[in-house]
Amino acid sequence: MKPLPEDTCNPSHDAVATTLTAFLCVGLVLSYLPQHLRIIKNKTSEGLSPWYLLLGSTSSASAMLNLFTVQWGVVRCCKHLSAGRCLESLGGIIQVTIQWTLFTVILVLFLIYFPPHIKYAVVQPLSRRYASAFSRTASRDASASPAAGEDPASENGKTAPKVATTAEWRLAVTLAWVVAIHLALGIFITLLLTTSTPSFAHPSPALKTWAAFLGLSATLLATLQYAPQIQHTFRTRLVGALSIPTMAIQVPGSVIFVLSIALREGTDWTSWLPYAVTGVLQGSLLGICVVWKGRQRRLGVDDFGRRLDGRNGVGEEVVGADERTPLVREGAGEGA
Repeated sequence: MKPLPEDTCNPSHDAVATTLTAFLCVGLVLSYLPQHLRIIKNKTSEGLSPWYLLLGSTSSASAMLNLFTVQWGVVRCCKHLSAGRCLESLGGIIQVTIQWTLFTVILVLFLIYFPPHIKYAVVQPLSRRYASAFSRTASRDASASPAAGEDPASENGKTAPKVATTAEWRLAVTLAWVVAIHLALGIFITLLLTTSTPSFAHPSPALKTWAAFLGLSATLLATLQYAPQIQHTFRTRLVGALSIPTMAIQVPGSVIFVLSIALREGTDWTSWLPYAVTGVLQGSLLGICVVWKGRQRRLGVDDFGRRLDGRNGVGEEVVGADERTPLVREGAGEGA
C-alpha cells in the first residue's frame, strides 16, 4: 500500500489515469446495457446460472471494498480538496462501484424475470384438463400461476392439485440473500476499521490485513465465478440470456480496466488482480457462446432452443443439451 503524505494531503494529478477512468465509466454503462436490455426484452433470465451471479456479485463487492480500504487516505483527504480534485482522486472507487452496481442489476433482473416454467411445479397429480390449463397459464405469466399451497376446486372428487415453487427458485432467492448479507457485513467491517484508523500515512495492521483479505477473496471468487456459468452454457449448448455484445465489449475492456486501477494512487496488486482474472475467464465464456451461436444457426433455433422454422411456427420444439431430445420449455406447449 502506497500511503499519501500525511502532512500535505495533496493527491498527485494523473491525467492518464483520470482519462482512462472517465472512458471506462462510460464504457461500463454501455457494455452492460445490452445484457440488461436482453433480459428485459425477452422477459426471461433463462440460461443464467445463479451461482455465477452469486460469485460475481460477491467478487465485485469485495473488490469495491478493497479499493475503498486501500484508498481510505484519499477518501479522508477529500475534505481538504476542491470538489473537482476530490472527484478525480476518487475516480477508481467510482469506477469499481459502477461496475458492482451494473453487475448486481443483472442479479435483480434474474430474479424478476425468472422463467415461470422453472419457478413453479405441480406437486400433486393433476387431471389432464387442469394440467393442460395450468401449463398454458404458467408459461404465459408467473403472476397468473396459482400461489404456493393454493387449493383449486377439485374435479370428480379427486385430491385438489397444489402448485409450489421449485428448488431452483428457492436456491436463487437463498443466494440473493447471501449476496445481501455479504455486502452488509463487508461494509460494516470496512467502516469499522477505516474510521478507527487515525493516521493517513500509517494504516493499522488490521486495516492492511482486511484489505489483503478483500483483494484475495475477490480474486478467488472471480476465479470461481465463471466455472458454473461456463459449465451450464457448455451443457445446454445454448446462449440463453447471455449477451454476446456485452462480453465482446468487456473482454478487451478488462485490459484497460486493470491498467486504470493499477495507475491509481494507493492501490496494489490485490486491487487489480480480480479484474484480470475475470477478463480471462469471460473471454473463455465468450468463445463458447460464439461456437454455440453458430451451432444454433445451423440447427435453425434461437438462443433458447426454440425452432425458428418448425411446421407450427416459432416455439414448436426446443433443442437442448442433446440435439436428438426435445425439451419442454416455455412456449413449447403453445405451439403444439
